[in-house]
Amino acid sequence: LLRLVHLSNNRVHQGEWIRYFGRRLSEVNIGIVGIGRIGSRVIRHLAGFDCARILVNDINPRIEVPEHPDCTIENANKETIYKEADIISLHVPLTAKTRNLVTKKELSMMKSDALIINTARGGIINEQDLFEVLKSGHLGGVALDTFEEEPYAGNLSTIERCLLTAHMGSMSVDCRARMEIEATEEVIRFISDQALESVVPAEEYDNRRTEL
Repeated sequence: LLRLVHLSNNRVHQGEWIRYFGRRLSEVNIGIVGIGRIGSRVIRHLAGFDCARILVNDINPRIEVPEHPDCTIENANKETIYKEADIISLHVPLTAKTRNLVTKKELSMMKSDALIINTARGGIINEQDLFEVLKSGHLGGVALDTFEEEPYAGNLSTIERCLLTAHMGSMSVDCRARMEIEATEEVIRFISDQALESVVPAEEYDNRRTEL
């Protein structure tokens, strides 16, 4: 998104040679909402790009803010992240508290050229609000790998600066194989009355049950 690679790819396929100006990670403020197992690893990767400032927020006030010698990692409230971050990446589960976490109100707080990424769960960002905000010209771009309804067939696909992928975050051969092995091992633990290792948190389970 920062370097508009998806747009350049489309142009070259169409026979056009257009070079886009973009930005480097070291020049932008990054906001991470959710710093659990995945969010904290994203921060670790970002630190390797000499990111000067990373703003983080988590619903759990007791969670430790990661530290890295090469970048400044600051605890911030969500409103500060929405207003000051150039890139916002979401790493929270879908629960009653996080559904529609980002609506037109939050999107409108963001910088006019801000980028927002959701590889967590569909429903965290209100998709209709996102479409309307993007249609108005606000926001520099969006990357979504998860949607409220999948396969996705909504109006965000009509906006060029949306990078949309088909829920592919886990789609590597080794990852999918590991997921199947771990699921099978958990089933074996369940039917043999052993302690489970990957219990779904209550708030996520209640949300899934409501959807069903």
